[in-house]
Amino acid sequence: MELDKMDENDWKYHGEGNKSLVVSHLQHCQVLRLLKFPSEDSAHTRQQTAEQAFRHILNIMDYSKYIMKPLLGEKYVHSGEVVRLPLDFVRELSLKVQQERPELRCDKVMDTFSGCGLCLPNLTQLPLQHLRDHRPPICVEIKPKCGFLPWSRQITKECKRKVCRFCMHQHYKLANGKWKRLSRYCPLDLFSGSKQRMYVALKNLLEEPQNNLKIFKQQPDLSELIQHLRPYFLHTNGLFNGHQPGKAVLSEFVQLICSALLSGGDSNRSGEPRKMHISEGRVHCEASPFPRELIRNGNPGLPKESVLSKILQVQMLDNLDIEGVYPLYKRVEQYLEEFPKERNRLQVDGPYNESFMDTVKNGLKEDDGSVEYAVGKASLVHQYRVAMTAKDCSIMITFAPCDEDEENELNLENPGFTYSVSILDLDPKPYEGVPHQYKLDSKIVNYYLRSTQALPPSSLYKERQECTLLFHAV
Repeated sequence: MELDKMDENDWKYHGEGNKSLVVSHLQHCQVLRLLKFPSEDSAHTRQQTAEQAFRHILNIMDYSKYIMKPLLGEKYVHSGEVVRLPLDFVRELSLKVQQERPELRCDKVMDTFSGCGLCLPNLTQLPLQHLRDHRPPICVEIKPKCGFLPWSRQITKECKRKVCRFCMHQHYKLANGKWKRLSRYCPLDLFSGSKQRMYVALKNLLEEPQNNLKIFKQQPDLSELIQHLRPYFLHTNGLFNGHQPGKAVLSEFVQLICSALLSGGDSNRSGEPRKMHISEGRVHCEASPFPRELIRNGNPGLPKESVLSKILQVQMLDNLDIEGVYPLYKRVEQYLEEFPKERNRLQVDGPYNESFMDTVKNGLKEDDGSVEYAVGKASLVHQYRVAMTAKDCSIMITFAPCDEDEENELNLENPGFTYSVSILDLDPKPYEGVPHQYKLDSKIVNYYLRSTQALPPSSLYKERQECTLLFHAV
């Protein structure tokens, strides 16, 4: 990238989240991630913030590079490079993309003061040598959420050991008007390693994607999605006897996603992959629409090198639950009030480097009294923050038809697909966010108990009839 020759016309709007906006290059496989600020902020406030923007962007990159990449795997995490952009280019780019931004995101404006950005690979594209024809890649982004039930002794409400956070949170969001109906997706089904449960979880995501599934950068309408997918599955077999071919196309698509999620990145490896298993008591959510009696042979587990296994292992660094972490946070805060200069030494606000990673690892050890009290407690809070990042990350899967001799072809019937799997949204969670999470957890649990006390969880979904699924090898 030639920073002195940047032209806003070479870039287009790609998407945005709550804190940043992304543009992609029209010819090169690159994207730029730029920070956003609340639009009501004055220029003076934004200029003050801009002085800290470079450190903020650098923290995001360092956290991805030194913390999340070692934990999740080199092949899944792309940390990018911090760049300083010409201010004229950034201002013109902001004007150019403004008309393409969703109205609901326009409460914030792009940072046009600092000139700082993060350059990353465009994960919605695949190298041209892998593409068999002119059909563009299919890109799926999944936000899987937490894939296990907590087991901490500090938990005070028994329902948390039986119903996952996502399913409980659905009731709270429905009551607050964020969603119009409950999603039947349950993260524990996706993380189960059971192809049948994963299939049902993904099918439920397609029916009610909310903000946990994106395809082609928009909320998919199933009928339009099927029409778009037909050219990719020309040789689809009838997987649903007696049903319309559209359902067979959708079935192929869902099984394609399952294959990528279970793959370790090398589908031609020999031998049985190692599996990751979690305790049998924590593998099924009582709010899941998937009947427990249909779960056969226990939990098959996830291949250890699969993207779901990697994410789940990091999520399970949260072995205290927010109810156990919050008291530790308060005690560290009290310590910092007495010794404010310790805040930097404890790396509460970073920097996120090898030293911070060592602090997280220290939190995995039993406190035998040989480590300093405050450092030990801060380590456990940092460990919780890392787990929260994994609970809120996204998986990007990009598929394209490929020749039969492609190295990473999925083991599906024709046509073959080449694919890439990456993990996104790996920003550090703020240290000061712990009290908010504690209060939110209490609200979610208490509302769930009030709203479901008259009915068993499974009855909430009985108005929708389940279909009978027939599976073939993937």
